[in-house]
Amino acid sequence: MTATMRPEASASSWNNENGKMPTTPLRDNVERTFAADVFTERVMQQRLPKDVYKRLLRTIRLAEPLDAAVADVVAAAMKDWAVENGATHYTHWFQPLTGQTAEKHDAFIVPDGHGGAISEFTGSALVQGEPDASSFPSGGLRTTFEARGYTAWDCTSPVFLNRAGNNVTLCIPTAFVSWNGEALDKKTPLLRSIDALSEQALRILRIFGTDQGVGRVESTLGSEQEYFLIDRAYYFERPDLLTCDRTLFGARPPKGQQLEDHYFGSIPGRVLNFMGDAERELYRLGVPVKTRHNEVAPGQFELAPHFELANLACDHQMLVMETLKRVAPRYGLQCILHEKPFRGINGSGKHCNWSMATDTGVNLLDPRDETHTNMQFLVFLCAVIRAVDLNADILRASIASAANDHRLGANEAPPAIISIFLGDMLTDIVEQIEKGTPKSTMKGGKLDLGARTLPQIPRHAGDRNRTSPFAFTGNKFEFRAVGSSAAVAWPVTVVNTIVAESLDYVATELEKALGQNPSESKLPGAVASVLQKIVKQHKRVIFNGDGYDVKWHKEAEARGLPNMRNTADALPVLKSKKAVDLFRKFKVLSKQEVESRAFIFAEKYVKQVVIEAETMVSMARTMILPAAVRHQTELARAAAETARAEVPDPSLQESLEQCVAACGKARDAVAALEKALAHHDGDPFLHAKWIKENVVPAMEELRRSVDELETQVADNLWPLPSYRKMLSIR
Repeated sequence: MTATMRPEASASSWNNENGKMPTTPLRDNVERTFAADVFTERVMQQRLPKDVYKRLLRTIRLAEPLDAAVADVVAAAMKDWAVENGATHYTHWFQPLTGQTAEKHDAFIVPDGHGGAISEFTGSALVQGEPDASSFPSGGLRTTFEARGYTAWDCTSPVFLNRAGNNVTLCIPTAFVSWNGEALDKKTPLLRSIDALSEQALRILRIFGTDQGVGRVESTLGSEQEYFLIDRAYYFERPDLLTCDRTLFGARPPKGQQLEDHYFGSIPGRVLNFMGDAERELYRLGVPVKTRHNEVAPGQFELAPHFELANLACDHQMLVMETLKRVAPRYGLQCILHEKPFRGINGSGKHCNWSMATDTGVNLLDPRDETHTNMQFLVFLCAVIRAVDLNADILRASIASAANDHRLGANEAPPAIISIFLGDMLTDIVEQIEKGTPKSTMKGGKLDLGARTLPQIPRHAGDRNRTSPFAFTGNKFEFRAVGSSAAVAWPVTVVNTIVAESLDYVATELEKALGQNPSESKLPGAVASVLQKIVKQHKRVIFNGDGYDVKWHKEAEARGLPNMRNTADALPVLKSKKAVDLFRKFKVLSKQEVESRAFIFAEKYVKQVVIEAETMVSMARTMILPAAVRHQTELARAAAETARAEVPDPSLQESLEQCVAACGKARDAVAALEKALAHHDGDPFLHAKWIKENVVPAMEELRRSVDELETQVADNLWPLPSYRKMLSIR
C-alpha cells in the first residue's frame, strides 16, 4: 500500500508525506483529467448560484442542515448535468445489510398533465426515496408486511454516473432506514461513528489547545483490494465458482506458489489491459486508484487506492469491486473476490489503512520526528491501543464471515487473535511511558548498499509485520484481517466507535487531572500519568513477533487475549451487553440495531455454508461420481481384458481397487453431509454452531475424498477444469 501521494491526486485525499489532508474533494488536476462522471465540487461551483453553493458546502463540511430551497436548486443543476451526459434515470444508491449495493431506477421523464411529458427532478426526490424495506435483511427490525423504508441523500459523497452499454444512470449515494428510523444499511452507522469519533477527538484537541480552526475530525481510509482472475470459460464450467465464488473441490497442482515467482512479477498483457481499462473507469468515477501488481498466488492481483475520508473511501470500495467484476469479462476473464477461492494457495484480503485527520489537514497519527515529545500523538496512539485491547472480540466479530474463516490464520493472513504491531521505535517509547516520561526516540539512520552507483536510502526505525491483524505502518493503522469480499463500512464503523470510546475515557481522565483551572504546566504530568496507566493495563495486546507461530497462540492465551477461530464463535459477541452498551452510548446503533446485525450475520453464515454444502452434494452426485464410475468401468474392462489375455498386471488391479475404495469413500461422505444438512434450528446462532461442528467437517471429508479421486480419474473423464488450468493466466 502506497503511503505517499500528491494532495491534488484524490477525492478528499491525504498527502502522507507531510501529514496534510486537503479539505476539498476531487481537486484541480484530477477534476480536469478524470472524474468525468462525478458531480464534483468544481462542477457544483460552475453550475450552482454562489449562495446555494456556499450553503451546500456548509452542509457537506460542517454537517449543517440542508433546507428545501437549496435542495431544489441543487437537484435541478444535478439533473441538467446528468441529462447532458446521457442520463435518462436516477437512483438512490445504497448499501443494505446484504453486503452489496442496491438501486431502484426512476426516469426523469414525467407526464405534464396535457398529454406530453417533461424532464423533472425535485429537491424532495434528491433528498429522500422510498424503496421497499421488507425484502432486505432487517434482523427483525421489519416484518414482511412492514414494507416502508427510506433512503436519505448523503451529500458528503459525490453523486456519479453509472454507464452500462447505452444506459446512463445518475447514482445518488444514500443512507437506508426503516419507517421507524432504524438503520437498515452500513452507511448510516458509519456516518454516526464518524460523528462520535469527531466529538471525542475534538475534546483531546481542546485539552492540548490545538483545536483552533478545527471544526471536525474525520477518520481516513485506504482499502487495498486483492482479487483473482481466471479464464471466463473455466468459470462457467465450475458450478461451485458460479454459485459460491470459490472452488469446493480441487486437487493441489504440481506447481502452485512454492517458487514464489508470481509476486510483483511481470503482469501478463491481457491482465494489464484489463487493469488499465478498469482504472480508467474508476478514474471517471472519481476513485483514486494508485497501485497495481501481481500478488503472491498465481492468478492473484492487487489494486490499491490513495487515502480518502472514510465515508467516501467506503463508497469507492464498493465501486472498485463492482468495476472489477464488470470489466473483467471484456477480456475473457472472471474476477473472483472470494477470500479463499483456491485451496492450498494464498487467499485474498482487503487491508484497511485507517487513521484520523482534522478538517484543517493534520494527521493525528503522524508521530513526527521527535515522537517522544509529541504528547498529542502519544495520547491518540495509546487510546487506540486501549480500544483494541478492550474490544478485540468486537473487532474480530466485525470481520467474521464464512468466506473469511477459510483465510484467517492461514499462511498469508493474520491470525484470528487480534493484536497490535507497533514496531521497534514506538514499542520503545511505549516501554518508556510505562516507566515514566519518555526521553528519546529511536532513529532509523541510512542504509549503505555498498555500490557507488546506488544511493544511501533512509532506514525506518522499525520493520513491518505482515502477520499482524492491526499494525501501525508509519502514520496509520493497517487492519489486515478484513476479507476481500467484505464491505468495509462495517469494520470501519467498529474501529471508529471503539476508538471514540477510548478517546472519551482519556479525555475524561485528563479533564479530571487538570481540574477546573487547567494550565500548560499541569498538562505533561497529567498526560504521563494517564498514559502510564493505559500502557500498564493494555500492553498485553502489543505483539511484534510472528503471528503464525504456534508459540504466539499459547502466549496470547496466557495473556488473556480472545482467540475466536471461526464465525460461529465470534458473532455472539455482538449480542453481548458490552457491545450493545458501546454502540448505544455513542449513538451509533441502538440495542435493536446491534442485535439485528448479529442475527443477520449469523443467518448469512448459515445460508452461505448450506448453499456451499448443497452445491457439493449436487456436484458429487451428478458430476464427480459418474465420472469416477466411468473411469472405474474402464479400469475394470482393462483388467478383465488383461486377465483374458493371461497377462497378469497387479498394478492395474491395484488401481481398480483404489478407485473402487475412493468412490466408496466419496459416496459415504456425500451421505454424511446430507445427514448433517438435515438439521434445522430456528435460532441462527445455534444453527451456526451446528454448522461449524457438523456440516463443515462433513464438507471437509467430502472434499478430501473427491480431491483424492481427481488424482486417480483420467483427465479426459474429469468433469471440472483443474487448478493447473485455472491458475494459468496468459
